[in-house]
Amino acid sequence: MCKLFIGADAKLWKSSTRSIRIDGMVTSVRLENYFWNVLERIAARDEMNIPQMLTRLYHESIDAGHDLGNFTSFLRVCSMRYLALQLSGDIPLNESISIASLDADSILSQEVENMH
Repeated sequence: MCKLFIGADAKLWKSSTRSIRIDGMVTSVRLENYFWNVLERIAARDEMNIPQMLTRLYHESIDAGHDLGNFTSFLRVCSMRYLALQLSGDIPLNESISIASLDADSILSQEVENMH
């Protein structure tokens, strides 16, 4: 079992730091390369780069009333949710279909239904 994980390219779990500017403030985000790869795929679906997408995620999260005390953890969860939603079929594998074009309310309500 473990060979599938330990045999992966070690570059995937090495972390790197990227600096982004949100509302004029420069902040650094340190993530494992695997998460950066997933975030890049998400951003590309909506024709954004990483700084644009992270800024948008940050603003929309604040607008929704979330406390983003640990933005890095939030980004890891976003990455994992993206992959899980692809596996469940809620996000198409076809990466030419933008995330913004999906019916988020329907996907979220279906998630709630499946939990009960």
